[in-house]
Amino acid sequence: MCGCNASTQNSKLYSINQPGAAPTQKTTSATANMPKRLPISKQLASVKALGKGSDLEKAFATAALVYNNSADPDGKLNKAETKTLLQTQFMNFIQGQESKPKYQEIISALDEDKDNKIDFEDFMILLLSLALMSDLLQEIRNVRTTK
Repeated sequence: MCGCNASTQNSKLYSINQPGAAPTQKTTSATANMPKRLPISKQLASVKALGKGSDLEKAFATAALVYNNSADPDGKLNKAETKTLLQTQFMNFIQGQESKPKYQEIISALDEDKDNKIDFEDFMILLLSLALMSDLLQEIRNVRTTK
């Protein structure tokens, strides 16, 4: 899902070796030495406690894994990385929000000072704030849950 090449806190947990796999693009020596990232679904399946976890637990774990796959070794994202992650992984929730003042305030705060880093807690608050003001949330609330 994520597909990014950002480092993780423990690359052994999130990488696999694929001997004999030929690269499809020309790579630099730094990129060639980077471990291949497992898909989020396989990372999620490797968390034994979630084997019988609820949908909500799995959804939260997925958000945590997506964040961790993009975070630096200290477990943080700079604001530009945060904005990119939101635009690529949360695009359906932020679609149509561009003209709303609160959305503009949140995104401009990410644009202003790119040196500040965002930890997982701040990222989840940001994610929740964007979800709450989303048009998609209203659509989800209107989904029929019974026959």
